[in-house]
Amino acid sequence: LLPSQVRLLPTSRICSPPFDHTLKDCECRPESSVSIEFDDDVATRPTARQLAAQQKQISIGEFFEKNKHFLGFDTPQRAIITAVKEGVDNSLDACEEAGILPVIEIEIRRVEGDADVLEMIIRDKGPGIPRASIANVFGKLLFGSRFHAVRQSRGQQGIGITGVVMYSQLSTGRTVEVTTKIAEEETALRTRISLDTKKNKAIKHEEERFIWFEDGFQPVEHGVQIHAHMRAKYIRGKKSVENYLRMTSIVNPHADIKLIDPDGAVHHWPAVTDKLPRATREIKPHPDGMEIGMLMRMAHDSTQPQLKGFLRRDFSGVSMRAAERVCDGAEVKRTMPPKKLTLDQARGIITALNKEKLSPPSTDCLSPIEGILIKKGLAKAIDSQYAVTLTRNPEVASGAPFQIEVGLVFGGDLPGDGQVQILRFANRVPLLYQQGGCMLTKALESVDWRQYGLEQRGGKGIPHGPAAVLLHLASTNVQFTSEAKEAVADNEVIHAEVRKALLELGRGLRSHLKKKERGAKSKEKFELVREILPEIAERSARIVGKSTPDLGPVITTIMKSIFCEVRLESATQKQSNNGVLELHFLNYTERSRSFEVFARLDTVEPDDIISETYDGEWELEGLRKWNIPDIESGGELILSIVLAHTEGMKKSDLDIFVRSSVEIIGTETMDEEMLQQLKSETQGFISDGEEE
Repeated sequence: LLPSQVRLLPTSRICSPPFDHTLKDCECRPESSVSIEFDDDVATRPTARQLAAQQKQISIGEFFEKNKHFLGFDTPQRAIITAVKEGVDNSLDACEEAGILPVIEIEIRRVEGDADVLEMIIRDKGPGIPRASIANVFGKLLFGSRFHAVRQSRGQQGIGITGVVMYSQLSTGRTVEVTTKIAEEETALRTRISLDTKKNKAIKHEEERFIWFEDGFQPVEHGVQIHAHMRAKYIRGKKSVENYLRMTSIVNPHADIKLIDPDGAVHHWPAVTDKLPRATREIKPHPDGMEIGMLMRMAHDSTQPQLKGFLRRDFSGVSMRAAERVCDGAEVKRTMPPKKLTLDQARGIITALNKEKLSPPSTDCLSPIEGILIKKGLAKAIDSQYAVTLTRNPEVASGAPFQIEVGLVFGGDLPGDGQVQILRFANRVPLLYQQGGCMLTKALESVDWRQYGLEQRGGKGIPHGPAAVLLHLASTNVQFTSEAKEAVADNEVIHAEVRKALLELGRGLRSHLKKKERGAKSKEKFELVREILPEIAERSARIVGKSTPDLGPVITTIMKSIFCEVRLESATQKQSNNGVLELHFLNYTERSRSFEVFARLDTVEPDDIISETYDGEWELEGLRKWNIPDIESGGELILSIVLAHTEGMKKSDLDIFVRSSVEIIGTETMDEEMLQQLKSETQGFISDGEEE
């Protein structure tokens, strides 16, 4: 018994202190004897052995069944978004790994008789899933191929789609129907899956083979369809399935995504490129930020016979000479077996590694979106007047390579009286929730946007203005704040990189706004000279009874520049199949001028150019160049380009640059630095027969 379970009660009076004797040796008078009384509930309290016997391990399935909010199924509104997200992520990953352009269709229906239940169908044209893998993919939590792989991927834990099966079963009691077809088999397989949460394994209820037809008549070559019911609620707005898919299409411009919502409305985001993202290659862990426990585990698991070989081959960025210097610096034998590494020796190696200047890890493990494709993705989702993107060079944080990409769009249809839209992404996956707790948001709030033309009270917080900012973190190991993967956890190195990228975007926005202001003033001056001055001259001449003078030299003296006006008439406006882009040049300098004109046409393919006034050439992908012949002083020249498929084209897609000895108002100057920047943003640029 514990002392707290016993009370000593006197029958007459208790022994007086000091208590230097035991009850057995007590020489106090009999009337001072002591009795023992037990608590009434002592007999019912469990013993230590009984408490230990009650302890048992719970399965991961049981844990998430009771804590479904960890996976994003905490509210009906979020449940359907999470389910769509997991299905779409799996489809995108499978298609990209198989080298197939993703074509994904999502259909959401309301179930008759139960307004709280939604029916979700996700179809893709990916490689399909073999029969032997269905149970593990859909019915086993923490099962996957990417957790130990050091490379960029959307999912890593192997929880996602199995969580959908679990939530469907938990909220409606129904199984999930999976249909799959692989190219090697003649027939498709349809099966129903549920989850045994105690054993963390799938239960197959029925299977059938059949010929799978697409649209009722075309046989499906390969693909997967998931059909699930769940207690959920379909909403519209910023945190909706529609917005999630719109954001997904921005950072996955190679994907064709279609949504049929519960009201039957069709939302389609077509692919804007036929180029798949760069395939990622798995690399070894980098020692930067390595913790001692991880080092010891890797050493004890290594198959290398010598310590120097372990450092050289089981890590990236460690050459053989560096490995030998690390061993010598830690005073450890180079030839000792890594399995015998002690704690003190591991500490010495960590210290030596931190002192050694190691090579950065290979960036083949990352697959950034790249600037032009980000701009194309933004252009199809947001109507704006100005768009700029930036991809930073890869860096390393705690041994994990990462790369930051940012984009900014301004003006157009964006509302000017509210907060700037923040589009957050991690490994091409949109982050809709927990915006305030996300490190990407905090980095944006740390910039004083007042310097760059946006309103920001006190120089802190989310700025206000007609703008949207895209933030994308590509990493081999994205640290999220929760299992639901809704916000990026704080990291000083990544925070600093995001901030640097945003500062560069801000400088570009400030330059654009100043150029716009100068352009407006120049246009006002131009209109004054072109329209009002001739009228004044004509009336003055009439008053004095003389002929109207030639104003060409006067206008030239006033303007002393070339003026460029961009006109875009889409096919819809022309009510024809083709659109027209026109560049009007007016020479108000003292002599004739010739120059080079560049137009950045990110959304225009080479075959889209039907005709042009002067033959142009592609300087690089998305950048077309024309040599403009001499324009006489006071003369005008029109460069007209007839384009196909201009329905979605906006002036924000058209950056006009020139190489000229005089200022050309309405354009930007193309110098070598600008050309190199455009080259770095262009995928697959070829120069002198070699890939840049």
